[in-house]
Amino acid sequence: MPGTGVLEASGKGSVVRPVQVAVLGGGSWGTTVASLATANASVVLWTRDPATTAEVNSSHRNSRYLEGLDLNPELRATTSLDEAVYDADVIVVGVPSHAVRSTLAQVAPLLRHWVPIVSLTKGLEQGSRLRMTEVIEQELPGHPAGVLAGPNLAREVLAGYAAAAVIAMADAHVATSLQRVFSSRRFRVYTNPDVVGCELGGALKNVVAIAAGMAEGLGVGDNTKAMVLTRGLAEITRLGVAMGGDPRTFPGLTGLGDLMATCSSPLSRNRTVGVELARGRSIDEITTSMRMVAEGVKTCRVVVELASEHGVEAPIADEVDAVVNKGRTPIQSFAGLGRIAPTSELDGTA
Repeated sequence: MPGTGVLEASGKGSVVRPVQVAVLGGGSWGTTVASLATANASVVLWTRDPATTAEVNSSHRNSRYLEGLDLNPELRATTSLDEAVYDADVIVVGVPSHAVRSTLAQVAPLLRHWVPIVSLTKGLEQGSRLRMTEVIEQELPGHPAGVLAGPNLAREVLAGYAAAAVIAMADAHVATSLQRVFSSRRFRVYTNPDVVGCELGGALKNVVAIAAGMAEGLGVGDNTKAMVLTRGLAEITRLGVAMGGDPRTFPGLTGLGDLMATCSSPLSRNRTVGVELARGRSIDEITTSMRMVAEGVKTCRVVVELASEHGVEAPIADEVDAVVNKGRTPIQSFAGLGRIAPTSELDGTA
């Protein structure tokens, strides 16, 4: 199992070599995780862009996504999937949700057996409505699958601000081993066996963040923004529990923590989408101008479908979906939320 080293046999007996980690995806968070893990392991970052690869290797930076911030100088990058995953002990998947399945299909014939796969992607697959670990299990059966998630804004983490995350794996031994790979003095990594809850918290909060951004853009005030965040957490919890998540997970780092960071920070892509929608820009204009994917844009329709399937009320997701996909304006959306009669605050949260 991966830890800070792997035991191997040699002609002179057993030796310990550094854990080999392949991070797939050269966006802001994939690059940040790769840089962090390089302190504990030998890491290769796979990116499709030759210019990004060259800059990581020569200047130890990724200016396209993390301008002005230095990476660990020991981090290596490549455009070759084969080179990235060859002899890897851990695979970290940081590509957008729509690219996860196709990327894993390319990786499948290159992997050794039983290598753990860790998802960084906070989204749900279109069409299948599957979580990313479910996609991993379909494309790479037999490999332990989990997530690394939490309130982690890439620029702040890479700049050295204290932060925390959760490694969620069903196997506690694997989770503990991976915990050592990603932890640092300023980046605390906890473990949680609730893969479903941790994964859903990360995906569903992006939808609420769009609503929070719309509230910010409309200038509705802090009371309204607090209402959106707290009722959004109730919505996430209702659907998360209905889909098999542990209710104890949602007030934690991958639920409330991630929700707070994403809904409040100007660095949040999904919050930015909501702000720009409130300013009158179309969803196509906004997404075309963004360098990175705002997962909530694609996730909102999936969340509405899942809520209907599980018999769960999701009014915030309904309104976000209506704005993103059906032409409703943010003002109409907030008016729609105001027409919903309040019941008990505890409904559906037990």
